[in-house]
Amino acid sequence: MGQFSFRKIIRLLLFTGTLLLMSNTYEISIPETLQHAENPSAYFNFSNIDLSLNPQLISSLGTHIGAYEPLARNKILTIIDFSLPSTSKRLWTINFETREVLFNTYVAHGKNTGDNIAENFSNTPQSHQSSLGFYLTANSYIGKHGKSLRLIGLERGLNDNAIARAIVIHGADYVSESFINAHGRLGRSHGCPAIPLELTNDFIETVKDGTLLFVYHPSYQGSN
Repeated sequence: MGQFSFRKIIRLLLFTGTLLLMSNTYEISIPETLQHAENPSAYFNFSNIDLSLNPQLISSLGTHIGAYEPLARNKILTIIDFSLPSTSKRLWTINFETREVLFNTYVAHGKNTGDNIAENFSNTPQSHQSSLGFYLTANSYIGKHGKSLRLIGLERGLNDNAIARAIVIHGADYVSESFINAHGRLGRSHGCPAIPLELTNDFIETVKDGTLLFVYHPSYQGSN
């Protein structure tokens, strides 16, 4: 990992705990005062944004985001709504400063999370299931799936094994309308939120290095 990305991550996370770099692995310790904060963000609100989202998702986001907002380097937020089938464009990236929707696209879930509908979630290595909750984006890199984006899971017990599980955002040819037309659903990953290949570079360049990601399902309760 380059020194530039490393310095940016340190600046983002130093005040919240420790950041340990070992064999390209991050380990974050988040204080209890941060984990249990319950101050809904006034900034991440959806007024004057041309967007229709699940009201329960918005309520859950508002309840929990105050604990994680201080980690973000800007007001860009990515939301994944796993209450929707994989045939829906269930990923949104929103710039809350400009009130713009930057991306609205398909996203895959883990192969053991469900078929077309996401139902089962896990933080366990080798489960091949998706994990819910809040993440912070880290650095981009070139891996076996091409350009990819590391994700830091911020919620103990829900997604804090993301780095160890190699849960990253990457492009995949099975995330496409042609795959849906052929199979009636998207393809599925090993737990990564995979996105369309043609969007991968622009998406990663927009959200990398310290923006928030929220993965929602009605079963999400937060780690508080």
